[in-house]
Amino acid sequence: MSESVVERFYTGFAACDAEAMAAEYAPDVTFEDPVFGVLHGADAADMWRMLCAAASDLEVEHRIVRADEREAEVDWTARYTFSATGRPVVNRVRARLRFEGGSIVDHRDSFSMWRWSSQALGPVGRVLGWSPLIRTKVRSTALRGLDAYRRSGA
Repeated sequence: MSESVVERFYTGFAACDAEAMAAEYAPDVTFEDPVFGVLHGADAADMWRMLCAAASDLEVEHRIVRADEREAEVDWTARYTFSATGRPVVNRVRARLRFEGGSIVDHRDSFSMWRWSSQALGPVGRVLGWSPLIRTKVRSTALRGLDAYRRSGA
């Protein structure tokens, strides 16, 4: 069952269908990644809605590393243009998912913040992408964007 949940989630992602993705989340899901930090419930689903709505050239590939009824690990890669800088990004991510009642209740994405910021932010990211200063700036910008998206009623 968990493999089918994973397939629906990442097939939705590849199609920029955030509603298909959100449908695989439990209402009280917890999501975490290096950019947004920890999000809960509707905030997690709205993050995917915002990202899919803004995507103009997103390509997503995924591979299930392991899966059982309670957990899965997925390697996924996103290729896109980072809208704030116009720079191309190839982000390689390891997702750890936990399931209850046929839904994702916990979703943790991990990736190299330095590698991501080097691509997305260019020279500044290459030099400072490892630093708490850049991490804090990227996170605050991402969360302000999510807040603005939610207030817009999109």
